Amino acid sequence: MSADLARFSINQMTVKQLSPPELAETCVRLGVPGVGLWREPVRSYGVEATAKLVRDAGLTVTTLCRGGFFTAIAPEARAAALADNRRAIEEAATLGTEVLVLVSGGLPPGSKDLRAARERIADALAELAPYADGHGVRLAIEPLHPMYASDRCVVSTLAQALDLAERFPAHQVGVAVDTYHIWWDDRAPAQIARAGAAGRIHTFQLADWTTPLPEGVLNGRGQLGDGAIDLREWKGYVEAAGYFGPIEVELFNEGLWARDGREVLAETVERFRTHVTG
Repeated sequence: MSADLARFSINQMTVKQLSPPELAETCVRLGVPGVGLWREPVRSYGVEATAKLVRDAGLTVTTLCRGGFFTAIAPEARAAALADNRRAIEEAATLGTEVLVLVSGGLPPGSKDLRAARERIADALAELAPYADGHGVRLAIEPLHPMYASDRCVVSTLAQALDLAERFPAHQVGVAVDTYHIWWDDRAPAQIARAGAAGRIHTFQLADWTTPLPEGVLNGRGQLGDGAIDLREWKGYVEAAGYFGPIEVELFNEGLWARDGREVLAETVERFRTHVTG
């Protein structure tokens, strides 16, 4: 593994067309040391089987995505969400990752109350944070771009994420810093410093922002270097805040998924070298 890839991690969704064995084999061949995993393909392959696969390949699992979706009002829906998040924590522990990324959930049907939705997130964290701690897993609240606030995540800024996280010990709850979601926010660098000072940067993820956005913006994350974000600058922000952990590239992109996954991973490695560490 070359020094410029020592912190590189590929999120499984970037090359979701690769099976877990294909992903592991390609990472080993390219010298990629880390992988961020997603629950759906992991459960399809088998949690224990995936854990053995990555362990035998010598790969570090940098994160597991995702837990969350805490904003339901109905008691039975809230209970189901908590149970699913406990399973996610257990899966993260089995996979050997310390970080479970949380997408907190959007407004429930018929509601327009963002504040109440965020309080339900806090209520869920109060139950889950000690459980995660007992399994050696840290929870990372990921703020998503405001365009997702209604249906996917009412936490839109790092400030909002930290306001929630700071109700709990830093080793239990922190934040995910994802360039795709926060690059537009001129207050984000100061919030990164705030998070770093308290040891709450639990993961750092990269994707670029390209325009025009495709239809269905969820899958519009740009390949590194193709868009408007100064990725090296954001790497500098987290490092100035004391974060020197893995840097995970997470791209949801229909065009990338239509290509050969091994080719996409090799291209992403080179883009990382050019636009992040070079």
